[in-house]
Amino acid sequence: MTVESNSTEARAGSAMRSLSRAIQVFEQLQRYEHPQRLNQIAKDCGMSSPTTLRILRVLQDSGLVSQTDKNYRIGPAVLPAARVFLEADPLPRSARPILQQLAQNTGLTASLYTRLGFERVLVERVVGAASLGYELPQGRRLPLTVGAAGKILLAALDEEQLAEVISAAVELRYEPVGFTLEELRRRLPAAGEDYAYSEDERATGVVSVAVAVPSRNDGVTESIALTAPVHSSSRDDLVARVPELRHAARRLADLLASTVY
Repeated sequence: MTVESNSTEARAGSAMRSLSRAIQVFEQLQRYEHPQRLNQIAKDCGMSSPTTLRILRVLQDSGLVSQTDKNYRIGPAVLPAARVFLEADPLPRSARPILQQLAQNTGLTASLYTRLGFERVLVERVVGAASLGYELPQGRRLPLTVGAAGKILLAALDEEQLAEVISAAVELRYEPVGFTLEELRRRLPAAGEDYAYSEDERATGVVSVAVAVPSRNDGVTESIALTAPVHSSSRDDLVARVPELRHAARRLADLLASTVY
């Protein structure tokens, strides 16, 4: 191998590392509910402040990041991409009428989540008659280890895969240091159950039940959930809705199978 080819590979490797770091910073900004200062972003990303600042400036030049005083947040350049996804992607487009019917029939809030790495993202939501008392914006990054919609995506994973989920959850500060496989397994559905239930897990005063959307490939990546205030629905009430959830999930799977998704 020549010196020139070695140099080319080195430059390519450096460019990929820079891209990876930029993506890491951009993803971290998506997890914040409020604008954050440089030092906090650098700490959460495990980078130096000068490196993080350089990345933020590049993202800012592209409109992906905005700055107010000394605080940074996601910028307006994400809106066109979000619009294209919500309007053109088969996943939200196919799910929308299914969730609308589910919410109308049950009076509960119906939501679709998709797995994104070691997190889940709210793709589509239709609010039911019973208000949850809070709003969850589309695109919000959430943990897999809490909440029915996250836990059902973990139900079929083996120990090695669950260990990776735990490691990521701790690194992202969704779970405390020392969080164990045994603790996670106690949260997951019992053997033979094809649904997950949660109460006061991710949000206080909220109960939820979820099923996985059947997948043509190995492993499930989407889940549909019904959510209600804890004072208006018991566990038995929500579990009684599981057949409707299964039907909705199968309908969505069929629609997705007929597209290029």
